Amino acid sequence: MSMALLFPAALAALTALIVPLILHIARRSEQVPTDFAALRWLRQKPRPRSRLRFDEWPLLLIRLTLLALATLWLAQPVLFGAADRSPYVAIVPGATFDAAAYKDSRLHWLAPGFPAIDRAQPAPQPAGPIPLASLIRQIDAELPADTPLTIVVPAIIEGADADRLRLSRKVTWRVTDGAMTSTAKPLPTPQLSIRYDDNHRAALRYIRAAALASMKRDSELDSFPTDKPLPDKDHLLVWLAGGTLLDSAVKWVRSGGTMIVASDAMVPTDRAMVPVWRDAQGLPLAEARALGRGRLIRFTRPLMPSQMPELLEADFPTQLRSLLTPAATPGRVAAADYAPLTGDRAYDQPPQSLRSWLALLIALLLLVERWIATRRSRSIAP
Repeated sequence: MSMALLFPAALAALTALIVPLILHIARRSEQVPTDFAALRWLRQKPRPRSRLRFDEWPLLLIRLTLLALATLWLAQPVLFGAADRSPYVAIVPGATFDAAAYKDSRLHWLAPGFPAIDRAQPAPQPAGPIPLASLIRQIDAELPADTPLTIVVPAIIEGADADRLRLSRKVTWRVTDGAMTSTAKPLPTPQLSIRYDDNHRAALRYIRAAALASMKRDSELDSFPTDKPLPDKDHLLVWLAGGTLLDSAVKWVRSGGTMIVASDAMVPTDRAMVPVWRDAQGLPLAEARALGRGRLIRFTRPLMPSQMPELLEADFPTQLRSLLTPAATPGRVAAADYAPLTGDRAYDQPPQSLRSWLALLIALLLLVERWIATRRSRSIAP
């Protein structure tokens, strides 16, 4: 693990450490000498030298530490390599397994949101085909490179990609008994809804044109400003607005919705996003992550032809549809023939912010400082 500062220029605020020193020195100068008549005719002796001495040094140290921690908080410290590296076990719903055999591992269902396995609760029942390949790639991207990964699958996999997976690590691929939920019945294509603000009106026409070309809807497209109510969960939502997502929009995704947002939208950062669409040079155009029981996707560039020429290409409607809906899969495949290959590149792991821990430490030290500074046994405080 290693620590770094995202804003090291904030360390210039350390100059404020001189303030408590000046206050504690000034407190000693509050003593005013008083002349006594009976002593004024005595022979004056040389005044002894006075040394610089700080009174109440525990209080001074606490105040200096508070300022130093506040400066460090402003510098935004982060910790690299602090992610959990304990073995990770992903189990496809329908596969048989013995939880006791993985007592030292993290057990999660291989389903959207990767819910932790609780033997008291049944396996999650997906509303449609499980995007098995996408979920496995997401796990591979989110876990540190040296984290052991085990995937438990039934003998027959439903809804696999046409090509075998290629991951950045060697995976323990365990084939067991059991069966996945059949996905032979195709789901109807969801309707697209758009919510936008005034700053993204120019991008609205590209999304509308792609929706009308791809979704094949004869009825009027559900397109309104962001102050209108959100659609039902069976809709796909395009959020063309910047800034922090509304709480209602985040709740909508967590409850099972699928949303794609503009590049300047601020999304929850508790989990890294994985690239799901790249340009010809391999640079990401869109990235996605699971959020609760839903899926959140974000464009990485402004929706302008100068920034994203793919908007003007003929296959943009197809790309948009593939981002928002599961791709068609070949159906059933033997799990033994679908074991992932290695050789893909590893993704950089996001650093862990230390600001919350620093804020807690600052609050505790502030309480101690106030207790020492206001206790009755203390003289006048600086």
